Amino acid sequence: MSRSVSELRKFVSPEIVFGAGCRHRVGHFASVFGASKVLIVSDPGVQAAGWVTDIEISLQEQGINYHIFTDVSPNPRVEEVMHGAEIYKLHSCTAIVAVGGGSPMDCAKAIGIVAAHGRSILEFEGVDTIRLPSPPLILIPTTAGTSADVSQFVIISNQQQRMKFSIVSKAVVPDVSLIDPETTLTMDPFLAACTGIDALVHAIEAFVSIGSGPLTDHHALEAMRLISGNLIEMIANPTDIVLREQIMLGSMQAGLAFSNAILGAVHAMSHSLGGYLDLPHGQCNATLIEHVVAFNFDSAPERFKIIAQTLGIDCRGLSPPQIRQHLIDYLVAFKRAVGFQDSLATYGVSVSDIPFLSRHAMVDPCILTNPRTSNQRDMEVVYGEAL
Repeated sequence: MSRSVSELRKFVSPEIVFGAGCRHRVGHFASVFGASKVLIVSDPGVQAAGWVTDIEISLQEQGINYHIFTDVSPNPRVEEVMHGAEIYKLHSCTAIVAVGGGSPMDCAKAIGIVAAHGRSILEFEGVDTIRLPSPPLILIPTTAGTSADVSQFVIISNQQQRMKFSIVSKAVVPDVSLIDPETTLTMDPFLAACTGIDALVHAIEAFVSIGSGPLTDHHALEAMRLISGNLIEMIANPTDIVLREQIMLGSMQAGLAFSNAILGAVHAMSHSLGGYLDLPHGQCNATLIEHVVAFNFDSAPERFKIIAQTLGIDCRGLSPPQIRQHLIDYLVAFKRAVGFQDSLATYGVSVSDIPFLSRHAMVDPCILTNPRTSNQRDMEVVYGEAL
């Protein structure tokens, strides 16, 4: 998969402020945007952890009014987005601040789209469907993995159809991302594992994506190094802020990589699975990753060899099939070390569900950049192997 450096590649990212305590700067940035009233989007757990209070204090110090919206599910839903947009209009807000994991951040992005257009969020599924600029958007992640704070993706759950849909547009890249490792101190071990695995998969898929290139490769490889080298230790030592910083940095780098190179079959299949069963996204990724790597390996053996080496696997003297097996073994051992060993059957998936899941995976935008061209039958086989 070697490519000419002269191939056209774009790279989008928000203004990023990284470092412990940077969340306290949110009032300053809101004032720079001339915000008169801010909609704070969060969820009950993040609010209970105290992170919303920090945002309130910072806005108060700048004399900026705000309204708090926390009606957000772990997989944000169409109705929640529409309700949030109504609240935004009702309270005459002029900017949005999200504090939380991927769910509040995705919900906030979607609220901005609806607030700008006055139409249902369902109308914006797909790539580059957004025509009007969203309100100023400041995101403060409290998990290290989803990278919604730096990406051009929005993932929303349509509960009526039991599926997730994706919106991909540079219009949803936030204006400012305040990446503060201190906010991850309240993550429980399961959430830390979910989001950490998600970030590792972001990096792996971005590196083998057909949209990858020199602008994204460095970020993807550095993310793999940081996450593989620190996640297990961080989960075992939850109060170590240095380890938190390493994982938060890895998550950010993975986000910059996948936002621009896009992803692959793990995420296409994971979005379908998570929408169907309303499961945590990272849990879905963990269940699928080694099966998709096995499926994709022969389409990008040199790239997967670099991944294996970056993860610390000694590839000297190994044939491609041997590297493939070592990489799969590493991924299985790594995910088990952070607590994941379930199959799809554990979650209640049966053979009869696979055609539905596969159909939805095939229409997910992430499938378009998978290194191996896939059809529905391929997806059915991979889901079957993960049962």
